[in-house]
Amino acid sequence: MSIAPKGIIVPLITPFNEDETINFEDYKKVIDFQIENGVHGLLVGGTTGEYHVMSLEERKSLIKAGCEYAAGRVPVMAGVGCATAEETIELANYAGECGAAWGLVLPPYYQQTSEEGIRAFYKEIAEKSSVGIVIYNYPGATNVSLSPELIYELSQEENIVSVKESADFGHFCDVLAITKNVENFTVFTGEEPFILPSLSIGGQGAFGILVNLLPKELVELYELVARKSDINAARALNQKLSGIYGLMEAEGNPYPGPVKAGMDLIGIKGGKVRKPLTQPTEEIKTKIKEELIKLGYEVSELDKSVVSN
Repeated sequence: MSIAPKGIIVPLITPFNEDETINFEDYKKVIDFQIENGVHGLLVGGTTGEYHVMSLEERKSLIKAGCEYAAGRVPVMAGVGCATAEETIELANYAGECGAAWGLVLPPYYQQTSEEGIRAFYKEIAEKSSVGIVIYNYPGATNVSLSPELIYELSQEENIVSVKESADFGHFCDVLAITKNVENFTVFTGEEPFILPSLSIGGQGAFGILVNLLPKELVELYELVARKSDINAARALNQKLSGIYGLMEAEGNPYPGPVKAGMDLIGIKGGKVRKPLTQPTEEIKTKIKEELIKLGYEVSELDKSVVSN
C-alpha cells in the first residue's frame, strides 16, 4: 500500500531549449535547487511542467529523468493523467518502474461523463496501478467538479491516497471535513493564497507554481504552521509573499511563463514556454523582479529576447 504524501510538493517546470526540446541538464539543476531548499516531494510532468504540449514519449522521458535526478532524496509524483483509464494505467505503471511513488490523475473531461463514469475511471486506475493515485480536482481547467461526496467515496479505495484541490476554498474545506477520519488519505491545496489557511485548518500539504521560484520560503511557511504552530510568524511570512502570488497566473500571461521568468531572474534556468503558450510580457517580468527585490533577492537584468509576441 502506498503511503499518502504530505508537505510541500513542487510542480516542476520543464526547461526547454530554443528549439523547444527538453533541456535535461537544466532540468537536473532545477531539481537540485528544489531539494537543496527543502521541498518534501517533486511533481514531474504536471500542468506546470507543460505535459499537455508533449508527446507520450516526451512525458515518459521526463518522468524517467525526474526519478533518476531525484535519486531517492525526496519522493516523486508523476503526472500520469490521460484520456482513457488504459493509457493512464500504462503511464502510471511506467512511472512506478522508474521509481515514482504516486501518480496524479485528472478526471475525464473533454467528452464529459457521469459521476458514475468518473467513479469507475478512478477505481479501475487505482486497482491496476503500482503507484498510489492522487485525485486532481481542477474544475477551472477541466470544467468538471468532483463533489466532496465522490472524493470521500474514492478515498475509501486502498490505492487512492490523496487529492490535490484546485477548486475554491469552500470546496477544499468540505473535502477536508468529509475525509478527516480516513486513514492514509491527505488533502492538498493547489493554490498559493490558500496555503496558509488550508494548513491552519488541518490540510496536510500544498502544491504551488511559485514553489519553483521560492521553495525555501514556502517550505518555511509549511514548517511554521504544521511543525512549529507559530501562526503569527506564518502570517508575517505570508504577507511578504502575497505580492507575488497573483503574478504567477496574471491575466494575459499563461503560466508557467511568469514563474519561469522569475527563475531566470535569480539564475535558475526557467526559459521559454512551449507554443501555443505565450511568453510573459515585459510588464509582468518587471513586476516579478520588483517583488523579488523586496524579498531580498539579487536579480539579473531582464532578458528582453523572451517576451510575448
